[in-house]
Amino acid sequence: MAKQVVPESQRRRRRPTRQGTVLSEALIVRTALRVLREHGGAGLTARRLGAALGADPSTLYRYFAGMDDLTRAIGEELMGRALDDWSGTGEWRADLRALGLAIHSSYLAHPQAAVLTASRVTGRPREIAVDETILGILRTAGFPDDAAVRVYHAFIDLSLAFAALDAGALALTEEARAADEEMWSSTYARLPARSYPHIAATAPLLAARMPHSAYPAVLDTLLDGAAAQLAAVGPAGEGRRRPARAGDPADGR
Repeated sequence: MAKQVVPESQRRRRRPTRQGTVLSEALIVRTALRVLREHGGAGLTARRLGAALGADPSTLYRYFAGMDDLTRAIGEELMGRALDDWSGTGEWRADLRALGLAIHSSYLAHPQAAVLTASRVTGRPREIAVDETILGILRTAGFPDDAAVRVYHAFIDLSLAFAALDAGALALTEEARAADEEMWSSTYARLPARSYPHIAATAPLLAARMPHSAYPAVLDTLLDGAAAQLAAVGPAGEGRRRPARAGDPADGR
């Protein structure tokens, strides 16, 4: 049976930890991010986190129902930080692009946490605020609700998929990551043109591009498609079919 989480009003410790700090959910999440950076996903345990906080590991369960609940809180924190670093301009495409890049950047700042949380749905307030913002941008721009949901789905999944992919590379040791990147020059660039004509022809371009994330380019492609959908609909939905009225050319009379 899951442990009962203590209500927010009752969570504060009456005395500081051994390190002289008073625990809070925010402090635990920040410390968990540090533990993840130092020890990776497998190293995030209640025992290690308690030691980093200077508190008994059981104290964590006053704030979270378990380690999975903490994982969701970490994912929410990364989403929330992205929204904190973003500000809207009222131009839907620029705003979505900037928010997507902010999400990607927030996750890549904590690659071990990104690998652990990018596939999770937290249902927590700061993540919900990001979802509300994205849907608000789309609906305000004039996307019909079904189109808004389709674009939202593609946008958020694309952002998180690339966050996980690129964070996975950053979570490697420097030696492993360098070896992977060098492969484009040491192996692909030396493949014989007779057997691999297309790779040989593009080898210098591949070596220059492949160590970098494709997310900005793929995000632009997604936004191009969304803009085409919106143009077909018309501003604020004006292009949607409306009932014909007497005297209209579409009325046929």
